[in-house]
Amino acid sequence: MTSDFMRSAEEMQGELGPALCLAKWQQVSLHLTNGLTNSCYHPPLHDIDASLLDANPSALHNTPQKKLRRKEMLEGKRCDECSYCWNIEDRGNLSDRHYRSGEPWAAIHLDRIRSQSWDADEIPSYVEVNFSNACNLACSYCSPQFSSTWAAQAERFGAYPTATPHNDPAHFQGNRRVIPYREHNPYLEAFWRWWPDLYPQLRHFRMTGGEPLMDKNTYRVFDHVLANPKPDLHLNVTSNFSVEPNLFENYISKVKLLCEGERIEHFMQYVSIDTWGKQAEYIRPGLDFDRLQANVERFLTEIPGRNSVTFIVTMNNLVVPGIKELLSWINDLRSRHSHTYQRVWFDTPLLRQPSWQSLQVLPKAYAWKLSTIRDWMADNMMPDGSFVGFKDYEIQRMTRVISMMDKPASPETKADFYRFFTEHDRRHGLNFLDIFPEMSAFYDECKYHADER
Repeated sequence: MTSDFMRSAEEMQGELGPALCLAKWQQVSLHLTNGLTNSCYHPPLHDIDASLLDANPSALHNTPQKKLRRKEMLEGKRCDECSYCWNIEDRGNLSDRHYRSGEPWAAIHLDRIRSQSWDADEIPSYVEVNFSNACNLACSYCSPQFSSTWAAQAERFGAYPTATPHNDPAHFQGNRRVIPYREHNPYLEAFWRWWPDLYPQLRHFRMTGGEPLMDKNTYRVFDHVLANPKPDLHLNVTSNFSVEPNLFENYISKVKLLCEGERIEHFMQYVSIDTWGKQAEYIRPGLDFDRLQANVERFLTEIPGRNSVTFIVTMNNLVVPGIKELLSWINDLRSRHSHTYQRVWFDTPLLRQPSWQSLQVLPKAYAWKLSTIRDWMADNMMPDGSFVGFKDYEIQRMTRVISMMDKPASPETKADFYRFFTEHDRRHGLNFLDIFPEMSAFYDECKYHADER
């Protein structure tokens, strides 16, 4: 059986033509910490022109650059910044362009977008906001822009000794500099001026970070929604779910109130976790995996309805050994907590940067390993009407991840893998081979390339 989600993407594939993506109009990611934006998380971030915000706070989303990309798409031209989806489609797979455009919040705007001028201002229905880089973790593929813990580490130790120095403090100046709370932030100010016009049109509002549970703006949004219920709103928060207990207690008490009655349509809790146990903690220094598991269980047990959990499993090259254990746990949660509707989801976005953590660095045997996991998922495909097992599009997404592993990495990239994780171990008091003994042959190969250089 084909799911409604997959069917909508397949239908939208024919409607969109070769280049159109409704996310360019109806979705926006806003990094208010430094005035950067993109339509989704695949294209590179670009600058928001602060000089336009006084007269038009919607210029947070309707940037001149984005309007030009809309023009190209309406003309049937593939814009360069969306190569992530083009590469997937050229391999014969559905891309996020099809999935996102097929969702109701975007699909209902298709005819209007085709008929209006490309340079019209748009009020998006799906908004993601990063209010702050405050975060208690230093995830290996993150950066000082999105983590205050990373920023402190970079200031203390400097850049990582990769071929191009990684996360060099000198790099995070100019438009990459995070604006501290104590300074005037024109982007944050413009957001709250835009909020009264934006809020009535929202269908999905997602707060990311940083760690939103540590940010006061998260609770300002919560209080606004509690005072101004919006029964068609999907309110979403992305968290590492590994914060201090007092923060979590405050947070879960607010979410319980939001999920009562008809204040919102649904609350989606995104939880970032890439693999299992100690290996997950290695990828994300500062993570307490047991605390994360306990908080997930509490969330699903204590909040009775109008909510779900989605795990964000970023597909990097360290997930392969333990990902089956993680997916097994996710399926167990489905069996215990999904009774009248699906409360437990997961997504598998593909990591591209930093390049030494991409799946393409791995030997072909790791693609075979993921293929066996994909086949196991297919053997446990969710029957029609059930909430246990794996959905067709989850299996399809794993297939597309595997298809992206066919381009071999350069010896320099493999050398950078060794350089980065050797320094990672030094800074965090870890030992790669103690945590990933099954990757010793690959690690030795990367060491060889680093020593050769």
